[in-house]
Amino acid sequence: MTDTSGADTDLALLDAYWRAANYLSVGQIYLLDNPLLQRPLRPEDIKPRLLGHWGTTPGLNLVYAHLNRIIRARDLDVIFIAGPGHGGPAVVANTYLEGTYSELYPHVTPDTDGMRALFRQFSFPGGIPSHAAPETPGSIHEGGELGYSLLHAYGAVYDNPDLIAACVVGDGEAETGALAASWHSNKFINPARDGAVLPILHLNGYKIAGPTVLARLPEDELLQLLAGYGHAPVVVAGDDPATVHRGLAAALDRAFDDIAAIQREARAHGFQRRPRWPMIVLRTPKGWTGPKEVDGHPVEGTFHAHQVPLGGVRSNPAHLAQLEAWMRSYRPDDLFGHEGRLRADLAALAPVGPRRMGANPNANGGLLLRGLDMPDFRDYAVMVDRPGGVDAEATRAAGRFLRDIMARNDRSFRLFGPDETASNRLDAVFEVTDRMSAAEIRPSDEHVATDGRVMEVLSEHLCQGWLEGYLLTGRHGFFSCYEAFIHIIDSMFNQHAKWLKVTRQIPWRASIASLNYLLTSHVWRQDHNGFSHQDPGFLDHVVSKKAEIARVYLPPDANTLLSVVDHCLRSRDYVNVIVAGKQPSPQWLDMEAAERHCAQGLGVWSWASTDLNQEPDAILACAGDVPTLEALAAADLLRRHMPEARIRFVNVVDLMTLQSPSEHPHGLSDRDFDALFTRDRPVIFAFHGYPSLIHRLIYRRSQPSRFHVQGYREEGTTTTPFDMTVLNGIDRFHLAGHVLDHAPRLQPKSGHLRQLLRDRLAEHHAYVRAVGEDMPDVAGWRWGG
Repeated sequence: MTDTSGADTDLALLDAYWRAANYLSVGQIYLLDNPLLQRPLRPEDIKPRLLGHWGTTPGLNLVYAHLNRIIRARDLDVIFIAGPGHGGPAVVANTYLEGTYSELYPHVTPDTDGMRALFRQFSFPGGIPSHAAPETPGSIHEGGELGYSLLHAYGAVYDNPDLIAACVVGDGEAETGALAASWHSNKFINPARDGAVLPILHLNGYKIAGPTVLARLPEDELLQLLAGYGHAPVVVAGDDPATVHRGLAAALDRAFDDIAAIQREARAHGFQRRPRWPMIVLRTPKGWTGPKEVDGHPVEGTFHAHQVPLGGVRSNPAHLAQLEAWMRSYRPDDLFGHEGRLRADLAALAPVGPRRMGANPNANGGLLLRGLDMPDFRDYAVMVDRPGGVDAEATRAAGRFLRDIMARNDRSFRLFGPDETASNRLDAVFEVTDRMSAAEIRPSDEHVATDGRVMEVLSEHLCQGWLEGYLLTGRHGFFSCYEAFIHIIDSMFNQHAKWLKVTRQIPWRASIASLNYLLTSHVWRQDHNGFSHQDPGFLDHVVSKKAEIARVYLPPDANTLLSVVDHCLRSRDYVNVIVAGKQPSPQWLDMEAAERHCAQGLGVWSWASTDLNQEPDAILACAGDVPTLEALAAADLLRRHMPEARIRFVNVVDLMTLQSPSEHPHGLSDRDFDALFTRDRPVIFAFHGYPSLIHRLIYRRSQPSRFHVQGYREEGTTTTPFDMTVLNGIDRFHLAGHVLDHAPRLQPKSGHLRQLLRDRLAEHHAYVRAVGEDMPDVAGWRWGG
């Protein structure tokens, strides 16, 4: 007969640890005082506002406790990702039990006073959120918005061969689009060079007010679905703690055995074929170990357990008594003792040092961050002997720069994006790496390999989530996307920006590499795809974020793009958005001038101005590559046909310089702003995006009504490049006309030129609709030609 007494003793200790975590979780939701119930509960011990979520918490506590066991037994490097949206009580409780919380927050001591502080701060003014937020040790994942947990887990293990990300997926979360697509992430893992993800699908049956989809599938259908995604699922189910403890311990042992075998095989013999990765399906009751009934209505195992099972505790004596009975059912005296310190044999169950999931440096990735080995961006310069004298594709130059960054940083830099790397002219990277795929690769495939580091998948959600996980664990990356479709991840960007904002106030959170977007195939060069592909509104969304986080760059040519990319890849804790075209276009600045221009963020282009040593009649300003082209063409028109016009030409690269310095650290001082734009002269501004954004940025400046902004006004179709600018009024003819409209000194002399502009617009309209392409003198225009 096999002696199981030792194993039973271990599971009994695990059960006690689980009870301790559950007790701390309930205390966080309810208690202001009396943390160890050393006297009967009174109404004043209860928080006046009960905020938090109990339903998912006991399952998270269970998984965390069992992962502690396996980390200690096998000396593993594991991070914990809590997918269920309101799992904060569990992660906080467990990091407190393992000691990490008190180390990072010394006022939350491992005793009665510290427990009181732990309880009081939860979902309380001046305290901490109910999610596993940036304030939570061990978290790289804010649970406020559902759907990103698996993506963060996979991003964390790329190029991180020793790391295992244990990711609990809530069954409500599993209904989101981002999470539903995330199951395909296992096709992008190479066990020879990457770590592993262990998904734990926690089915407790309900979301806020109704059943979840996956929990109601017949088990054979659910397992077929998960197997179809490429997993080997093991089910652990029940409501008897002893049975579930034994089942989960066995399932985790099996899963980690399988992960080790997969990695051992790949690392000894190379990647042969995509493995079937293990995962666990954990089915336990919602709100397990909580009240079974409240006021005669079932709670445990129903949606009623989702948030606060007992409401009105301060005013309802029966509920107060039921809460006390619930908390005493965990036997806190047995767990903590009269001083509130966790029993020594239970404390010994947690890993030590950086093996604790709350103290794992991967979950505070800035601790592991190392700067990129960067080539000199000047070596990739486009040779410009005179403004507009040569054409080039800006993103192709950037692609050569990124190629060599990838070559020099083959364990810490990846390129992410939908199926557009070559389309966006970044295909030079394929000279040093390939697209990553662990799925079948056929001879006809080009640049597809199991060890590729270009992460292409036709899901912006996956690209964004993987990149976030990669950055949050201490690496660097770049996300290239069509401008119109970056909106798909508006909300994900939101969450990451909020994470960065909060971490700036957390001393123990180390800086991470910035999240860098390159938006190309943009609104002004989507003439072949049409209206559906024309939307520059992501910039409006980005600018709404906190000034210490958001940066927007609109380089007008290849050399300025190179300078901006170099700057963004060296930065920390920002979201940098770069908008640049991929089509051949005139190049304006040599590298020395481009570098100087980017350092200033904006400036006068004297070679395009005619106001030297005089007060200008108007300022012709621009931001964006196509607006710059059209504004220069307008300046050329005015120079040729009204040489007496005094025009100052200003180009903006760093959009945030337009703001007041009181609103953004890049903001130009009022004195410098007025020196460029004057205090009272009209400004005709050709802008890449929606005109209202410029008005938002300059509203504090002198006489902002003198800014007449032309930009995208939601007019688009499948048409020629120049016709797109005409439809939206940012073309050279309209811009020159606006200068005449708003410059009083020029108006009496403008009749003939106005007629010329009207004639050219009519000529364009007829020509483009008859021939199907732009007029040769428009398409072939050159500065000074």
